[in-house]
Amino acid sequence: MSHQIKIPPVGESIVSALVARWHIADGATVEKGEALVTLETDKISNELEAEIAGKISIIIHEGEEVEIGTVIGLIDEAAVSEVVPASELAPSPPEKSSAETLESKGEKIDIIVPAAGESITSATVAAWAVSNHDYVEKGQSLVSLDTDKVSSELEAEVSGIVTIEVAEGTEVSIGEKLGSIELSEAPVSSTPEAPKPEPTSVKSPAAPVELSTASTPKPDVGADELRVTRKKMTPLRRKIAQHLVNAQQAAAILTTFNEVDMTEVMKLRKSVQEEFVSKHGVKLGFMSLFTKAVVQALRDVPSINARIEGDEIIENHFYDIGIAMGTEKGLIVPVVRDCDQKSFAQVEKDIIDYSLRSKEGKIELSDLSGGVFTISNGGVYGSLLSTPILNPPQSGILGMHTIQQRPMAVNGKVEIRPMMYLALSYDHRLVDGKEAVSFLIRIKDSLENPTRMMLEM
Repeated sequence: MSHQIKIPPVGESIVSALVARWHIADGATVEKGEALVTLETDKISNELEAEIAGKISIIIHEGEEVEIGTVIGLIDEAAVSEVVPASELAPSPPEKSSAETLESKGEKIDIIVPAAGESITSATVAAWAVSNHDYVEKGQSLVSLDTDKVSSELEAEVSGIVTIEVAEGTEVSIGEKLGSIELSEAPVSSTPEAPKPEPTSVKSPAAPVELSTASTPKPDVGADELRVTRKKMTPLRRKIAQHLVNAQQAAAILTTFNEVDMTEVMKLRKSVQEEFVSKHGVKLGFMSLFTKAVVQALRDVPSINARIEGDEIIENHFYDIGIAMGTEKGLIVPVVRDCDQKSFAQVEKDIIDYSLRSKEGKIELSDLSGGVFTISNGGVYGSLLSTPILNPPQSGILGMHTIQQRPMAVNGKVEIRPMMYLALSYDHRLVDGKEAVSFLIRIKDSLENPTRMMLEM
């Protein structure tokens, strides 16, 4: 019986995923729980694990982008006793004698652009990890290649001296030769190092690569090209760009602003922080207070806790709030579930857990789906004011900003107060201006009177 390996469902706005890397060779044995494949969407990278043990058959190869629910491989459970482990698919050759090893010195192994999926016919040499005529060990990284769907690194198959024939930034076809490795023993470190031949393929950020080989003539580079670096967008960045444009085109986005006096919130945190940490093991942060304020505002203005689906309005009766987080690969929005039923401490713990997992690359696809509203804190980067973009199909997003000491009129006197600008972007097709302003004022009132908010007043 064959078990299907499918692309799992993700958030409402994600309809496809990229098969970035298979960790198991086609036809190899796979154990239950073993990592099978790395998938990339416009939000996260995620690994699928084998649900059963058996022989794997790969249907969709690396570099292919497919729709959610597509079968990308099969696991034959019946063949589990007959399959050969992956480590035995390519048996290592018998060890050579010293004489045979010496005779192999001088032999050259070509560095070839490998296949990366049926639809990929070319790749760009992104960066060489070594210089021309460098000595490399077997398994050492040689060169990074970029395609329009995936990036990968080639490693040295043998130890020896590298000869580079294709410059960085050059687009090459699948199967094309990039250079070669001449089999050689490592140089003896105890003897004085001989002058190394002048590298012919060294590239710095400010200088182009120059090659002296006859097969690759020096390109005629214009003066303007020396002043810029040109590279293709990564698949992740292209998808983020596409979704941002789609969000702008699919909704009538409008933003309204207000400011909140953070004096009482800061007093509250200072007065209870030590006891809060002692009891719950986490600090009382701003995010749990803002999350609870948003929940209260969504209750008071339910039209923002809704979405448009075709010609229908879907009104939500739950409060799963997305918290935008920046990662090395881009912005992700994990969702804190049932915020109306959780304590401030539990909301803080959930946010901290997501933050740690995002740094470790362990955010799951299901963590990003189902949110009804998003909070984005640009203040951690020093942003004073911005207009956040909606996270479809949601109808609202709150932008937090940096806290700034400013002179304010308080009871007829000028006082210096910690102020924060708030920005609410909303879908004007569903939410009227009056409702948006009321929503933002409700958040402002909750934060300027946090005790009343905790009592849900």
